[in-house]
Amino acid sequence: MRKLSIIIPVFNEAATLKEILAKVMAVDLTALDFEKELIVVDDASTDLSWEILLGMRDAFSALERHAENRGKGAAIRTGLRHVTGDFIIIQDADLEYDPDEYAKLLQPVIKGKAEVVYGSRFTGERRNMFLHHWIGNRFLTIVTNILYDTTLSDMETCYKLFSRQALEGIVIRSDRFNFEPEITAKVLKKGIRIYETPISYTGREYNEGKKITWRDGFSALWTIIRYRFLN
Repeated sequence: MRKLSIIIPVFNEAATLKEILAKVMAVDLTALDFEKELIVVDDASTDLSWEILLGMRDAFSALERHAENRGKGAAIRTGLRHVTGDFIIIQDADLEYDPDEYAKLLQPVIKGKAEVVYGSRFTGERRNMFLHHWIGNRFLTIVTNILYDTTLSDMETCYKLFSRQALEGIVIRSDRFNFEPEITAKVLKKGIRIYETPISYTGREYNEGKKITWRDGFSALWTIIRYRFLN
């Protein structure tokens, strides 16, 4: 039986944390001959997230906490140190992405069609996002396609699934949300073609805890350009 490692970075997600963890744990992949491991990294939450995680720690293969807030990329980097699975997926701790779609993301790798699969929010059903987020996402994806000679529809998606082999030799330096463009750039520079599959998406509002801002868009753009010409 193969294993899917699920890395869950957490920062101040007490409102949704129990529900998303329950959804992840409820996913049954045995029909696909897969088992799961949950790797959770709390990025110095200041709400009750850490207390919630401590109360559920027996459900996790690994649980770590940063002493200070370092960002999503840093939390994923910490999580990667604990991975023992054949494949890795990132799961945000909000409710924007549906863990029931893991099987959909796994199908292309099971069939030998892909080493890396992205779940596209723009080709599946979705709760419409803010216009400026839509424009920003599309612009960053277009720039990625031009610089890296590809045809992605959603570079910034959270749902990125990798084989362990695909990540070999890749060093992630980004600490915050620019993890997404950095990992995309480095996968494409390895000559790996990314497979996309439609996923559903339920974007949340800022008053519900959404954290990404326009500043992260500028950082992502610089990251796309930087790693086109640097390692």
